[in-house]
Amino acid sequence: MIMPRASDQLLMPVNPIFAWGTLIFAFLLNALPLGRAPAMPDFVALVLVFWNVHESRRVGIGAAFVFGLLMDVHSGAVLGQHALAYTLLSFFAVTIHRRLLWFTVPSQAMQILPLFVGAQAVSMFVRVIAGGMFPGWSLILAPVFQALLWPVATWLLLAPQRRAPDPDENRPL
Repeated sequence: MIMPRASDQLLMPVNPIFAWGTLIFAFLLNALPLGRAPAMPDFVALVLVFWNVHESRRVGIGAAFVFGLLMDVHSGAVLGQHALAYTLLSFFAVTIHRRLLWFTVPSQAMQILPLFVGAQAVSMFVRVIAGGMFPGWSLILAPVFQALLWPVATWLLLAPQRRAPDPDENRPL
């Protein structure tokens, strides 16, 4: 028996300019000088995982690596710290993307929380190995905030793809 999907709504194809524009916007949002607190969510990681789950053929592991290098250069981190974390995050998001889409959006947030925690742990591990300081246990709040932002990101990033209700009763779709 085929199980019903979590949402019954048909989505239009994503515009590639919109997908890449949201990634660039997330990078610019991370680049804002807001005083980079350890508990600040990583918007690039959030948007990367979203597009890896919903459009894995358009935004893949290569994009995660490039945005990771850009984040390394921007933040002055060890070159490859964010690139490694984003690449692993993207790989695991692509790995579970088919299974993840069967869940409701709040359940999806709980499913990707371990991915965000793992990416944060990899980034933190690389930083400490390279001689950096441990930023404190408030670092664990960033993946939690990212998972809490997952429903908001889903609603915002899927908004242009939602099809308006068709008033024609003769068309099945």
